[in-house]
Amino acid sequence: MSAAPDTSLDEVDRQILAELQADGRMTNVELARRVGLSAPPCLRRVRRLEEERIIRGYHAELDPVALGYEITFFALVGLESQKEAVLTAFEARMRDWPEVRECHMIRGGGDFLLRLVARDTAHENALTARLTAADEVARVQTLQTIRTSKDETGVPLGG
Repeated sequence: MSAAPDTSLDEVDRQILAELQADGRMTNVELARRVGLSAPPCLRRVRRLEEERIIRGYHAELDPVALGYEITFFALVGLESQKEAVLTAFEARMRDWPEVRECHMIRGGGDFLLRLVARDTAHENALTARLTAADEVARVQTLQTIRTSKDETGVPLGG
């Protein structure tokens, strides 16, 4: 479930979010310096933002090609039915596939949009065949990425 936008965020909270979104590895002392607070109140704000799930976690951004995943592709998936049991079964199946990096239920043109990674064309073809063979899947259209000109994480926090 997504939460409603938090209108209780002040400018310092937004600065904290922008700084952490750009560099989640910085120390609390450095973060506090950048947003104009001392370390203890800055840490309290960060902890509150974490507790409220506005900050959902921290991660390292990895280069898929350097790790042997040469291909990124998208799959537009149509299911046999839109019954809730079918939708949730498909979502559960996709959570178990490590190559599925994103799974979005969508409106218009299909039921789900997936972002997948594959080692090579043969792996991509195997994943597509496996997806097509799934009981609840009626149709699959794949779109292979040629070049990525923008890949931003997070959300815009500017004014």
